[in-house]
Amino acid sequence: MKKTVITLADGRELFYYDSGDGEARGGYPDRRPLEPMHRAAETRYDEAQGEWIAIAAHRQNRTYKPPADQCPLDPTHGDRLTEIPAPDYEVVVFENRFPSLGGPDGGRCEVVCFTSEHEKSFADLTEAQASLVLEAWTDRTADLLARPDVRQVYMFENRGEEIGVTLAHPHGQIYAFPYLAPKMERAVTQAAAYRERTGRNLFEDLVERESAGERVVDENEHWIAFTPYAARWPYEAHLYPKRRTPDFTALDDAQRAAFPSIYLSLLRRFDGLFPAPEGGAPNRTPYIAAWHQAPKRAPGAATEIALHCEIFTVRRAPGKLKYLAGAESGMGAFASDTTPEQAALALRNAGR
Repeated sequence: MKKTVITLADGRELFYYDSGDGEARGGYPDRRPLEPMHRAAETRYDEAQGEWIAIAAHRQNRTYKPPADQCPLDPTHGDRLTEIPAPDYEVVVFENRFPSLGGPDGGRCEVVCFTSEHEKSFADLTEAQASLVLEAWTDRTADLLARPDVRQVYMFENRGEEIGVTLAHPHGQIYAFPYLAPKMERAVTQAAAYRERTGRNLFEDLVERESAGERVVDENEHWIAFTPYAARWPYEAHLYPKRRTPDFTALDDAQRAAFPSIYLSLLRRFDGLFPAPEGGAPNRTPYIAAWHQAPKRAPGAATEIALHCEIFTVRRAPGKLKYLAGAESGMGAFASDTTPEQAALALRNAGR
């Protein structure tokens, strides 16, 4: 992998990731007349809930559903200037122009463009392309965890307007939190309590229990995907390496080689859940893919938390969405519209 670092016109960093050594991406300057980046986000602590909240009022002015020919994540062509100065790229990561984090309290937000092809989706990538994305995720994890202001590095992809996506180009994001996100803080607490109670690792036991059950969706020698026993969403799958690792940097060569095929297969299974729309357009199930990694400065986290991805869709049936109404939004009390066993069967069949 070749990594090229440049500075955008407003002072933000951009990283090109290429599978070969032949491309000279750094020779293209950012020609936009941008003002210096102003990081106005702050974090505030909710004492009643024990959670940190990011306050980022400047995000009200972020780019919202531009026409396809004005997408800021496409490569630059002629006088059509975008976030990526080069006329082509394989994988690009850059600091978000409208970050939720990164003010005086620390943290950082980045955007990951999986491909320069605007009409594609992650599920359309080749295994080689998916492998390069994995290498970019790994590199960014290492860099961001080395920052003193970062405690947790979280990769995620939002896909589909139903999720709230405002840029159609295939991309994901990275949030380098200066605090533990609420879900991660609960996982650290649960894993520590499980270790104290049983002397074993919570996530290793979870994967072992699921590996022989009816909720398995797909697996290969090094990875396994299953619907969780207590799923919150109508269709939800979790992907784990069979040998527990705390984060992307700890994956071995065999796990890396086995990753692209099962991850692409899992995303394609989500696309196969529901009938394709009329008119021949590709079926694109809206989803969130959320990568959990062990945080820093949390006692025992590096030895207890397991790298894994949680993928779920807000679509519960053709033309029907799962809305988080009074109980879910108001109290965080989820009720699923399907059983995890039914969802696992549907996802297995969607791959045929």
